[in-house]
Amino acid sequence: MPGIREEFIVFVLAVLSGAIVRLVYKCISSFREIVRHSLAAIGAEDFLFWLGSALYLFVQIYHTSDGSIRWYFILGVVLGAVLAAFLIRQAEKIHKKMYARSKKNSSKTIDKSGKKR
Repeated sequence: MPGIREEFIVFVLAVLSGAIVRLVYKCISSFREIVRHSLAAIGAEDFLFWLGSALYLFVQIYHTSDGSIRWYFILGVVLGAVLAAFLIRQAEKIHKKMYARSKKNSSKTIDKSGKKR
């Protein structure tokens, strides 16, 4: 029976695993925005993603808790995915604000007298 310290380390690793899975899917969806895909290609990408995610999480469970599925591992994976989604959303909001501000500043022109128009 693992102690509290070992269970906490497994939980932290599960959170990290969930965040990694979410970040990988965000990369795939960002790539889809850049390069348009057919529905068949999207289906194939999603199938490969979920297959890879299942394999990755299986390996993580095997290494952290000798293959036994513990409720706090599942909770940690879900929490990590939700936390990563929240952080991604916040980063996108900050990026949009910075982009809008830089676009606004670059659109202002300076005339010959040095005054902004």
